[in-house]
Amino acid sequence: MQYRTGNEIRELFLHFFETKGHRRVHSSSLVPANDPTLLFTNAGMNQFKDVFLGAERREYSRATTSQKCVRAGGKHNDLENVGFTRRHHTFFEMLGNFSFGDYFKRDAVRFAWELVTSEEWMGIPKDRLYVTIFEGADGVPRDDEAEGYWLEVGVPKDRIRAYGVKDNFWQMGETGPCGPCSEIFYDMGLEAAEIPGVDKPFGEDDARYVEIWNLVFMQFDRSAIADALGKTTGYKLTPLPKPSIDTGMGLERVAAVMQGKLSNFETDLFTPLIQRAAELAGTFGASDSLDYLTGNASFRIIADHARAATFLINDGVLPSNEGRGYVLRKILRRGIRHGRLLGQEKPFLFEMVYAVRDLMHGAYPELNDSADRVAKVIEAEERQFDRVLKIGLTRLDEELKSDFTGAKAFHLYETFGLPLDFMMDAARDAHVAFDLEGFEHARAEEQARARASWKGGSQKSASPAFRDLPKTIFEGYKSLTANNSEVLALVKDGVGIPAAKAGEQVDVVLDHTSFYGDSGGQVGDTGWFTSTDGNETIAEITGCVLPVQGVRAHKALLKQDLTVGDLVRTVVDGERRDATRRNHTGTHLLHAALRQVLGTHVKQAGSLVDPTRLRFDFSHFAQVADEELQEIESIVNREVLANARVETLEDVPIDVAVNEYHAMALFGEKYGDKVRVVKLSDGFSTELCGGTHTAATGEIGLLKLTGESSVSSGVRRVEAISGLGSLDTFRRDFELAQFASQVAPPPAGASLSEGLRTRLTAQEEELKRLRRELEEMRMKSAAGGLDEAVARATEVKGVKVLVHRADNLERGQLRTLVDNLKQKVGEGVVVLASAQPEGKVAIIAGVTSGLTKRIQAGKLVGAVAKLVGGSGGGKPEIAEAGGKDQAQIDAALQAAPGIVADLLG
Repeated sequence: MQYRTGNEIRELFLHFFETKGHRRVHSSSLVPANDPTLLFTNAGMNQFKDVFLGAERREYSRATTSQKCVRAGGKHNDLENVGFTRRHHTFFEMLGNFSFGDYFKRDAVRFAWELVTSEEWMGIPKDRLYVTIFEGADGVPRDDEAEGYWLEVGVPKDRIRAYGVKDNFWQMGETGPCGPCSEIFYDMGLEAAEIPGVDKPFGEDDARYVEIWNLVFMQFDRSAIADALGKTTGYKLTPLPKPSIDTGMGLERVAAVMQGKLSNFETDLFTPLIQRAAELAGTFGASDSLDYLTGNASFRIIADHARAATFLINDGVLPSNEGRGYVLRKILRRGIRHGRLLGQEKPFLFEMVYAVRDLMHGAYPELNDSADRVAKVIEAEERQFDRVLKIGLTRLDEELKSDFTGAKAFHLYETFGLPLDFMMDAARDAHVAFDLEGFEHARAEEQARARASWKGGSQKSASPAFRDLPKTIFEGYKSLTANNSEVLALVKDGVGIPAAKAGEQVDVVLDHTSFYGDSGGQVGDTGWFTSTDGNETIAEITGCVLPVQGVRAHKALLKQDLTVGDLVRTVVDGERRDATRRNHTGTHLLHAALRQVLGTHVKQAGSLVDPTRLRFDFSHFAQVADEELQEIESIVNREVLANARVETLEDVPIDVAVNEYHAMALFGEKYGDKVRVVKLSDGFSTELCGGTHTAATGEIGLLKLTGESSVSSGVRRVEAISGLGSLDTFRRDFELAQFASQVAPPPAGASLSEGLRTRLTAQEEELKRLRRELEEMRMKSAAGGLDEAVARATEVKGVKVLVHRADNLERGQLRTLVDNLKQKVGEGVVVLASAQPEGKVAIIAGVTSGLTKRIQAGKLVGAVAKLVGGSGGGKPEIAEAGGKDQAQIDAALQAAPGIVADLLG
């Protein structure tokens, strides 16, 4: 077996399958396109999911890929194991070959065995390989067919083992494509044994015998069986008309095999990153061997997490507190924490981005362009985490002084990134018992919530009513009408029907049409079907969608009976289409202007284009300033006024579009080998786009930005209108301006906006002055009764207890009153209550420092708050609570001395 680098193995695999007639397909994004069931791309087949389901067609039936994958969230989560095992990773590459109804088991087995064992290719010794097959279960017979093919290529029978559903049967979801699978295992040798020196046979030592390739034979469609009430009572398997192949080989694992390493982290896919991590941590000395570094969990974690973070951010994920961004944040913070364990307190992880780029840019050249942007994102996160960590340490100190439960510890762990062992040590130093069981319970609940959020719904194969239809020829780019369109299918409630009556709502599929279907963020057309002579209306069309790629389904309300085979004339609502294409063309200009003003890091992150407006989401780290928005708007409208030609290039090879025309791809879209390129204003904007556009930029009329907001961390949104929508807005604004000029006429020489701003500023200052005077009067009134309140103080078990009511004071003023009363009391307890606006209640309790060992303000205020329908807590010396029953304020204050007595014991 010849030593090969990770990069050589990747290329070897892809080239092998190219020689077998497979199309080399570039890795898809780590953010799955149009698949809400997945948190991240986690297998090579993800980008072909719709092909396997029958909802998409491609011009090739064989493919091979090296797919970027992440397993760090939802139900596929390896995060906690990374660094402490030989083979767990958050980011990894999955090598795969796929057949879409082309070859099946025999060729899949033959290809796999040739690639793995042939000296011309990988040359892995046959005597160190084992294979597995499905033993049969749940009505599916033993996979004797696969066993026969393994024997045919020369695998000894005693090296073929059969296992059950858990190990050797694969399914996409509760329903949909599924089938048995075969796996190839490699014997790493006795030195890799789970228990050193103990020689166990295959199947009994997962550390020694490593799965390197899984071949999935998709031959069934799993469908639910329901009772009369619609409840699922079981499932049935129906043979697929075109069985398919989906395989996956982990690059990191096979690299360990071919490089003679026990751990993936010892391969050349990781060692340069681990060495760089050691340099950045300031711990890499001449005495540090590579074996020591690759065996250190912290270095492993930093190397692995740097790969994951670099590729996730490259693919548009940004740190946040929800969804994908939350998982990315956890990955980054885990890497940062292990840097701190190595003694590095300053930002360092962002430097790892360049090491990842240098190692992997050959296979992923996009890293050359994105490395600087990615590094900035990570550096900003490192600095933010440093601030959060300091807050977390303060919170930990506070929690240790009260009831420090496992749930609270987990909150600090999740929110502030405080390490578990760190919190356990701090609790021990503070002589506080650490609730590890409660912590683990809270963690399990959080993991269950994450799995539920991304559990992946049941994926059904596309309805046969649509799946087997030919692609609809779209003529809508050149014409709003299509003549003599034949009705190929009528579909109602997902089922094909031969005919439909007037008044019914059905989906109609034609052989050709002028209707654009929902895609690329643009809404579908509306309009009509008429008779071929145009004299009668056959149906009103309320929308057009693509249930299967290339097949357009018209949402029709029938005015007359319609039968499969009938001919109709399609008529698109031209006014609505014109408004939509103005807005769509505007998004292209807007995208280019955003990149020009804000920077080339701006990438589309979503869009909506309809006749009334356009919405454009994009990656950016900060709010867009008003001055920047004005500049963006001006740039767009200069291009509009130039009335430049909008050029459309059809059927351009995707490599030419991206590399020669430098066309930008749009978020969430999947592209074939041939694409449509839209160029505006002689290269001002060039994008891959299948939408409808104006013939020239001047047709947009005017583009007016109407809003800018945040969508999530690192993603901003702008909204705009064009054409007649801009005119309507201008008219409304003009009317408002006329009214404002009457209410607040501007000074001589000043603009209307300046005059209005001056008037409003003056009124605001006057309101602030009046509020201050009112607050001062309330405070004086409350302070005037302090001596009387002190005189009313009672004594409970040798402790002075002072209760007082002071309505309509802000919480800051209430805290000041509590401090004043504590000083006047000298040594004692103060409980203050206040009726607040909107029927709310504020309660503050204070305990002088000498009494906090006997009674804590947090427990006291919580007990009092219950009497007014609220809750609260805080520090031993001062604590706050809220309530919602103002009628019980006096009763709660009267009960306070008794509560103090109970707490004193």
